[in-house]
Amino acid sequence: MGKFRFFSQQEAQAVADAIAKAESKTSGEIRVYVERFCKEDVLDRAAWLFSRLGMHKTRQRTGVLVYVAVESRRLAVIGDAGINASVPAGFWEEVKDLIVAGLKEGKMSQGLVAGVERIGEILQEKFPPADGDRNELPDEVVFGE
Repeated sequence: MGKFRFFSQQEAQAVADAIAKAESKTSGEIRVYVERFCKEDVLDRAAWLFSRLGMHKTRQRTGVLVYVAVESRRLAVIGDAGINASVPAGFWEEVKDLIVAGLKEGKMSQGLVAGVERIGEILQEKFPPADGDRNELPDEVVFGE
């Protein structure tokens, strides 16, 4: 396997499928990054990964990153400038609560799917698909170390 996996291939695929489904109804882009540890401030780590994954390069600045450091028990959900300006106050906390609910039940993939679905709803509302819209970023879950 090589990389530390946090759920089965089927569960990873369920998250990727949720991302693809959510993105089919919006011009926004969603990525999920999962790793074992976060040795720095969780928002700093998420922001660094956001940049490293090229999420700031989406056409309408509507990238959203869900970052989970499983063994450090840290979670961040961050959006680019376009989406941040459009979501209601407390929205990212609402998404985090959905994901945490799954984590507490030992069902991380289901929590991530619920969070992705909620992000997709707000993206669909605020950023419906545009003419010539294309999938700008991969949908699969990214596994760090």
